[in-house]
Amino acid sequence: TSIIAGVLPALDVIDSSDIVVVAASGTTGAGRNAKISLIASEVMGSLTSYKFGGVHQHTPEVEQALSQASGKEVKISFTPILAPMPRGILSTITAHLSEGIDTEKAHSLFRSFYQNDYFIDVLPIGQMPKTASLTGSNKIQIQVAVDEHTHRLIISVAIDNLGKGAASQAIQNANLMCGFHEGAGLSTDGLGA
Repeated sequence: TSIIAGVLPALDVIDSSDIVVVAASGTTGAGRNAKISLIASEVMGSLTSYKFGGVHQHTPEVEQALSQASGKEVKISFTPILAPMPRGILSTITAHLSEGIDTEKAHSLFRSFYQNDYFIDVLPIGQMPKTASLTGSNKIQIQVAVDEHTHRLIISVAIDNLGKGAASQAIQNANLMCGFHEGAGLSTDGLGA
């Protein structure tokens, strides 16, 4: 969810065959089964990469969704990182720009793309997404910048993986399918807001 939300507005201005994603995920992203490697005493003070090198189970579905949306092949190099937090995902996405835009134009592109989206906040330039501010919500926070040195678009996206990444997103979809307001019964304020 965080990767698709971050890449979707940029598909017309980036090289979609070379998208790099590094995403830090809380321990609940590993499922409900108790594992010693996921208890707080094991993860505190440490970051660990896992399932990198093109083998993560979500890479094909993300590529498929973005390819369908853009009408062109999308390739993603995805490196997930286990972060010492119970919930949340912070994705950092980079891609070479195919058009000459600066940070202000990129920011304007994202704000325009998401201007009517009830659950996505493109933050003011300079304000960074924070997983803690989204805990318990269905919100997405996005920030974007252009690295003019490397001519790459940098996108930072934060979500609550148990909210927007799972249960809240399911409720939002059910609301839309049943003709209700998409936000019915869903929080837009995180517990750490």
